[in-house]
Amino acid sequence: MKVFLRTYGCRANQYDSETVRAMIARSGGEVVTSPAEADVAIFNSCAVTTEAEAELRKGVRRAARQRPGLRTLVMGCVSARDHGALRALPTVEHLVAGADFAAIAAALDLPAEALGAAAAQQGTRALLRIQDGCDEHCTFCATTQARGAQRSRPADALVDEALQLSERHPEIVLTGIHIGSYGRDRGTSLGALVERLVQAVPSARFRLSSVEATEVDARLAALFHEPAHLVPHLHAPLQSGSDRVLRRMGRHWYTAREYGRAVERLAAALPVFGLGADVIAGFPGETDADHAETLALVAALPFTYLHVFPFSMRPGTAAERLGGDLPGGVVQQRARALRDVAEEKARAHRGRRAGTLADLVVVGHDVREGVTEDYLSVAIAAPSPPRGTRLAVRLEGDAHALVAHPLAPVAAA
Repeated sequence: MKVFLRTYGCRANQYDSETVRAMIARSGGEVVTSPAEADVAIFNSCAVTTEAEAELRKGVRRAARQRPGLRTLVMGCVSARDHGALRALPTVEHLVAGADFAAIAAALDLPAEALGAAAAQQGTRALLRIQDGCDEHCTFCATTQARGAQRSRPADALVDEALQLSERHPEIVLTGIHIGSYGRDRGTSLGALVERLVQAVPSARFRLSSVEATEVDARLAALFHEPAHLVPHLHAPLQSGSDRVLRRMGRHWYTAREYGRAVERLAAALPVFGLGADVIAGFPGETDADHAETLALVAALPFTYLHVFPFSMRPGTAAERLGGDLPGGVVQQRARALRDVAEEKARAHRGRRAGTLADLVVVGHDVREGVTEDYLSVAIAAPSPPRGTRLAVRLEGDAHALVAHPLAPVAAA
């Protein structure tokens, strides 16, 4: 069986696709690069934005045109929320909500022994999904509806999987839908899990994908001081710097001031620290004053990058009932203003890193580049080490162009 596999959306989806890829390989199948070569197409869908869903539908139709006899399976978040639109698309035979691997195996007639996580992944930096689902109810979010309640994976299984991944991958990224809630259903915590992982798998460095700033407890914060094991990088969703808008978003567990204190404490304690955030521009009811508060907070905090999203209404979410939708031009203007501030912050951080040392993992194929512990992408001076190499480097250049000069491999603890 030849399978075309296309993934949309977040790292949790990417992890799920890696698992499906491994299942296909174990069953004797082959993942191909074009639908025209495939017997089956699998689309792993994302429901975060209207654009992501539109791209999914285009992708399914395009594949059907290239291979009229294709059998198509759609998994992921859009499948879980579908009310018939996906089944109406050409060649779609199966919908699997979220990442139900047993259901995927049954739909594709894969043997039971095909089930199981991938021991090695396509990317240089491996992904490890530690939990699924979310118990919060942000008014803009369709993912909670699609993924269900918070469910933590057993720590023993995660350690075993991390050990396997570390044989091929120098970095392991812990991902999920709401990883800061890991362990609440098992009487443990994210900090306890990461502590165990860095002790059991000393050869790899770990990275957290996205964690609420106020969920970084003292146990987890202490691990950032071991940068060879847990990189000093946090992606902490902000969404808005206005408390009024945060309440409309249903993000009740922090205020803008509490968020600021949490990330400033971390940044002040670490000599190198990468800090990113998601910010939504133009949420329904957002006033000029609300937007100004967000701009001011972003400017004041030690961000090194931002992901700015113009608000996208998701059908079926509570945001539909809020009212106060903003004109598209206003939303785009506010997004541009936030991106301008973000670019200034990113340039300043890159400038500060010039002349300093970094822990680098070499990524890329034809053009060699690397990812530093604080999540900077930098070029590597020739001759470049092989992809997957982890090494100490000196960063030279300026805010516009940093180049990594290799010093020595990073030794395992």
